[in-house]
Amino acid sequence: MLAIDRGVVGLAGKLRVSGTVPRSLRGKPLIMAANHIGVFDAFVLMAACRRIGIAPRFLLAGGILDAPVIGPALKASGHLRIDRGSSSAIGQFAQAVEALRESRAPIIVYPEGRISHDPGLWPERGKTGAARLALASGVPVVPISQWGAHEAVYWGTETVDGIADLLPLAKSGLTSPLRRPVFKVHFGDPVDLTAFSASTPGHAVKAHAAIMRAITEGLVPLRAAEPDRPRFHDPTRPTDTVSPWRP
Repeated sequence: MLAIDRGVVGLAGKLRVSGTVPRSLRGKPLIMAANHIGVFDAFVLMAACRRIGIAPRFLLAGGILDAPVIGPALKASGHLRIDRGSSSAIGQFAQAVEALRESRAPIIVYPEGRISHDPGLWPERGKTGAARLALASGVPVVPISQWGAHEAVYWGTETVDGIADLLPLAKSGLTSPLRRPVFKVHFGDPVDLTAFSASTPGHAVKAHAAIMRAITEGLVPLRAAEPDRPRFHDPTRPTDTVSPWRP
């Protein structure tokens, strides 16, 4: 699947990767926390991970795992499920903690929980789930910053409940072969969370802030030519929130 993904990303644009995951963290439990800028960015993240020699899993919303064809393939690949707001979410969180502790493959999470609605596409406030996972499991966190994938496909829809929600995207915003965007991905240094504890009230919020600041710090140089708003205009993406992390 990673090999196929590399080909898809190569057709859509040009991939540039900076930074890496330290050798000391490879083959061990690891959380990688990324900003969420578009529906194509997961493909770009996988291609970037393949380039540096790792095969990640995602912590995914249940809808995509229930979709025909792609759902069973993702399940077979070991991607983890989370249904936010459901009665099973607590149990799934506990399972994710155990899966993290036992995994030899890094797990990618989106702390924002959705594609950013900030007009400038800076990271949203996000949720503490990734931080709570890291503190509960004792697993290190590597921040990933990315830019450019939002130009490949329009935002389209807030949730994905099945394959029908994905098909319209194929014709909504696919870029022209004559205009190939540059997909930039940066793997940052591990976030220092040693001052925080899973059992101390408020520490999950502080750990989350540290993770989001690290993601934003890595994003700044990737979009140096677009510090205010993205040049690429997506008419389908809402712009009704303000990023608290924007520099």
